[in-house]
Amino acid sequence: MNIRRERLLKEMGLAPIWRLRMGNEQDDAAPREQAAEPEARPPQGREAKIARMDWNELKQAVADCRACRLCEQRKQAVLGVGDIRPDWLLVGEGPGAEEDEKGEPFVGQAGRLLDNMLAAIGLKRGRKVYIANAVKCRPPGNRTPEAEEMATCFPFLQRQIELLAPKLIVALGRPAAQTLLKSEVKIAAARGRLFDCQGAPLVVTYHPAYLLRNLPDKAKAWEDMCFARSTMRRLTQPA
Repeated sequence: MNIRRERLLKEMGLAPIWRLRMGNEQDDAAPREQAAEPEARPPQGREAKIARMDWNELKQAVADCRACRLCEQRKQAVLGVGDIRPDWLLVGEGPGAEEDEKGEPFVGQAGRLLDNMLAAIGLKRGRKVYIANAVKCRPPGNRTPEAEEMATCFPFLQRQIELLAPKLIVALGRPAAQTLLKSEVKIAAARGRLFDCQGAPLVVTYHPAYLLRNLPDKAKAWEDMCFARSTMRRLTQPA
């Protein structure tokens, strides 16, 4: 995160930006030589190639991807949809049957609910909003993507974030949040907090499909979207 944005968030009273720690990290109190992280190495092979792609190359690579078994039953890969110069990036879990058919994320009943959630805070898909998923191919039976599938697809999502450069990211559901934050996440504990994802503030809320099955939690999702809206307003106010 750049210094100006971090200072702004502190002034908003929303600091600190939480950076989730992996379970095998050293305690902060450990001696420096024990807590030192290994030297960062540039990505190799497939990841390095994806990391250099422009938008058109990325779209083609996702369409052609055969890197995991999710490609075996898909009709088409689903990169995402919306404004490619967005303020908002919303990330869900993976395509469902209707998304697999149409090639666009969130087009079924959950998609209609997501559109209503966006409209309630003055947003509309395609207008400063981009919508994507953690995995680009439909898991069979709409099951939750497995960790290996998430990891295989993550370089595509990572490159999307770099190219889109959103001001704010909203993780829709636990699998998306865990993929973006690279750590275990519990929605109830993560709500109402800001996390850091590739330099952008990230808000966690429930997946619309979950809300269709758990109607009482719609009120909580509304609170989360209001929190995201107020965060965005402060991020975009003139310095």
